[in-house]
Amino acid sequence: MTDSNENSFRDLLEVFDNPNPERNFTIEHICPEFTSVCPKTGQPDYGKIIFTYIPDQVCVELKSLKMYLQAFRNEGIFYEAATNRIMDDFLAVVKPRRARVDSEWTPRGGLRSNIAVEYPEP
Repeated sequence: MTDSNENSFRDLLEVFDNPNPERNFTIEHICPEFTSVCPKTGQPDYGKIIFTYIPDQVCVELKSLKMYLQAFRNEGIFYEAATNRIMDDFLAVVKPRRARVDSEWTPRGGLRSNIAVEYPEP
């Protein structure tokens, strides 16, 4: 995975002006069909990604968020790295007041994993 690939994923995210920047309100976006690839086995990983955030000046545009998440489909990446990279990209583009990204992974080999990242850190 190269920096140029990471940046090209980030470049897929688009924003629009927050219609009420003077107010704190919470937005939640749920992607129940996230797919990436296990870097050890090459097998597909399936998960649900949940974005919960309080926007500042802009909100994420949903089609661009969908295209961004679909870019991971063939990416060999561990759960923890995927969740943190998604948060890093989201923060860089959307610049929310507060954000949380949860990833809930489909069980494989008798194990199920959930990863959560918060900004600002608690």
